[in-house]
Amino acid sequence: MKKKKYRFCILSLLLLLGAPAMVVRASEYDGDPDAALAPYFLIDGMESSTERFPLKETNVSTTINGVFAETFVTQTYANEGQEPINASYVFPASSRVTVHGMKMEIGDEIITAKIKEKEEAKQEFEQAKSEGKSASLLEQQRPNVFTMDVANVMPGDTIRIELHYTELLTPTDGVYQFVFPTVAGPRYTSPSVPLSLDTEKWIASPFLKFGDTSPEKYTIDVSLSAGLPITQLECTSHDIDVAWDNQTRAKVSLSHPEEFAGNRDFILDYKLTGQEISSGLMLGTGESENFFMLMVQPPERFTPESIPPREYIFILDVSGSMYGFPLDTAKALIKDLAGTLRETDRFNVLLFSDTLQQMAPASVPATVANVQKAIALIDQEEGGGGTDLAPAMETALSLPAAAGAARSIIAITDGYISGEQKIFDIIRSNSGAASFFSFGIGSSVNRYLIDGIAKTGLGESFVVTQTSEAAAAAERFRTYIQSPVLTDIQVTYDGFEVYDIEPPAFSTLFASRPVILFGKWKGQPSGTIHITGKTGGRDYAEDIPVSAAVPTEANNIIQYLWARTRVERLTDYGITENLEGAAKKEVTELGLRYSMMTPYTSFIAVTEKVRNTEGKSTDVKQPLPLPMNVSELAVGGGYTVGSEPAGILLVLLMAGVLLLNVLYQAGKKKPAIAEGNTHDNS
Repeated sequence: MKKKKYRFCILSLLLLLGAPAMVVRASEYDGDPDAALAPYFLIDGMESSTERFPLKETNVSTTINGVFAETFVTQTYANEGQEPINASYVFPASSRVTVHGMKMEIGDEIITAKIKEKEEAKQEFEQAKSEGKSASLLEQQRPNVFTMDVANVMPGDTIRIELHYTELLTPTDGVYQFVFPTVAGPRYTSPSVPLSLDTEKWIASPFLKFGDTSPEKYTIDVSLSAGLPITQLECTSHDIDVAWDNQTRAKVSLSHPEEFAGNRDFILDYKLTGQEISSGLMLGTGESENFFMLMVQPPERFTPESIPPREYIFILDVSGSMYGFPLDTAKALIKDLAGTLRETDRFNVLLFSDTLQQMAPASVPATVANVQKAIALIDQEEGGGGTDLAPAMETALSLPAAAGAARSIIAITDGYISGEQKIFDIIRSNSGAASFFSFGIGSSVNRYLIDGIAKTGLGESFVVTQTSEAAAAAERFRTYIQSPVLTDIQVTYDGFEVYDIEPPAFSTLFASRPVILFGKWKGQPSGTIHITGKTGGRDYAEDIPVSAAVPTEANNIIQYLWARTRVERLTDYGITENLEGAAKKEVTELGLRYSMMTPYTSFIAVTEKVRNTEGKSTDVKQPLPLPMNVSELAVGGGYTVGSEPAGILLVLLMAGVLLLNVLYQAGKKKPAIAEGNTHDNS
C-alpha cells in the first residue's frame, strides 16, 4: 500500500510540474517537425478580426448517364473578417474517381487551373502567396483524400473553386450505388510512420468537438438517367426528395438542405427493371488515341457440390474511434459471422487498438462453446486507444495454419489509420497465404483502406453504415466465399488490335458484378473478344463481337477511366511518396497528359493581379466536423488545452485536487491485515 501511495504522489507531482508543457496551442504542432502528427480539436484562440471558417458552402452536382457519373463540386470561400487569410481545407472523394478539371472564380475573373508536377505547382503557389496574388492549389494526399489551399483571401472576398470528377458505376448483385464522401475522418498515426512524409502532414487537421455544428452549408443534387426503368431508388444516409421525369429519369435532392449534410457519406442505391445492362463494348475515338471499355456480365452463381473446410481469422478494431455505434455494429456483425460457422470450420479472433488481444494461440473448432467464448471476449470491449492494424495483420498471418482448410482473414474496422501502405505491403508479401476480406463500419469509413485490403488480398470489401445492415452483409460474405461467381478468367482478342490493357489480369470474381476492361485500340473496330473462365467447376465462355459497337467521340470519357485504372495499378495501392524509377515517371506523365490528379501532379490557379499589397496574411485551417456516430475518442495526439489562463488553471486545479486526495489518503490510519492473510495488495 505504501508503494502505491508513493507512486500516486510521484504521478501527481509530475502532472503538476508538467502542466505548463501540456498546455500548448494546437497551432504549435504545425511548425514543430518533431511533434506527433495527429488530429486535434479546434482551439478558438484567433483574434476576432480573423475569419475562422472560410469555407462557407459546398455544392455537389452529379449527373449519372448509364454507368458514368460526372460530378462538379463547387467550394465557396469567403473572408468575413478584417485581415487577409490563407485557407486550407481537407476533404474526401470516392477512391474510384478521376479528378480532371478545376476552375477558380474571383469576382468577374475565372481562371482555369493548370495541371503541373506536384513540386512545381507547390513552388508556384508559395511564390504567388508571397507576392500577394490570390491562388488555389489542389493536391492529392490519398486517392480518396485531397487538400485545397487558397492564398490571399482578402477581406470581403468570395472565391469559388469548381472541381470536375468522373467515375464508373457498376452494379453489385444487381444494385447500383453512388457514394459521395463528405468528410475525411481523423486518422491515427502509428509511431512507425515517418513524420517527414508530405503525404502524412494533412493528418494534423483540426476537428470540431462532438456535437458542434459546422457553419458550412452542404448541398447535394443528383440527376439520374439510367436508360432503363429505375426501381428501389433509396438513400440510407440522408433524407431525399425525388422528382421523376419518367420511369428512367429522376432528380434527387436533399429533403432538408438547412440541416448539415457534410458529416457522413451520401449513399444512393437503385436497381433497374427488365433486362440488366448486358455485356457490351464501348468505343471512343480521339485525335491520337482510341479507347475502349468492355463490360461483361457475370454468369449465374453455381454453388459447388462440396464446400471445403475453412479457417476464419477475425481482426476486430476496438480503438477509440470505434466507441459506441461503430463498435456495437461491429459486434453484431462478428457475432453473426462467427455464430453461423460450420462445425468443420475453425476460427480465431484478434482484437486490436494500439495493443493486441488474441482469443487463442491457434484457431479453434467452431463449436458452440468456442463461439460463446469469442462473443464473451468481444462483448467486454467498449473502444479506446489508437488504431494500429499492422501488428494484428502480422499476428494473424503468423498463426499456425489449420491443416486442409482454406484461410480467410477478415478485417473489421472504420479504417481511421494513416499507414495504409504498410497494410497493403503486408498483404502483398503474403499473397497465397490467405484471402483477405474487409468490413468498413461507420458513416464515413476510409474506403481507400477498406477497398485496398480486398483488392490486394484478392477478396471482397463490404461497408456497413447501420446496425440493421450487419446481417445482410454477413450473408453476402458467406455467399461470396462459398461459391465464387467466376475464376480463372481469361480474355483474348481475335481480329481486334488492342494495347495497354487495364487491368492486365483478373483475380477471382466473388461478387456478382461485371468484369470490366479498359484499353486502347487502333485500326478497324472488327473481330471478336473472347472471355473464358470457371463457374462452380463448370466452363464459362462468352464472345463479344467488336463490330456491334459504334465508335463515338462522346465515349472519350473512357480515357480518364483508363488512366485512373493504370495509375492505381502502378501505385499498387500504396502511399506513393517513395515510388521510384519508371513507375513514378509514368504516373507523372499520365497526370500531365490526361490533365488529372495523381500523387505527383496537382492543379494550380493563380491571379495575375497582386491583391495583397502589404503581404501580411494569416494561415487558417478549416475545421472538420467529426463523422456522424464517431466519438471524441477518435481524436488523439492533439490533446491540447490551449494557452488561455482558463486552460492553465484547469490543469493546475486537476493536479492539485489529485495531490491533495493522495496526501489525505496517506495520512489515514492503515487498516489491520486480517489474520492468515499474507497477500500484499500494494
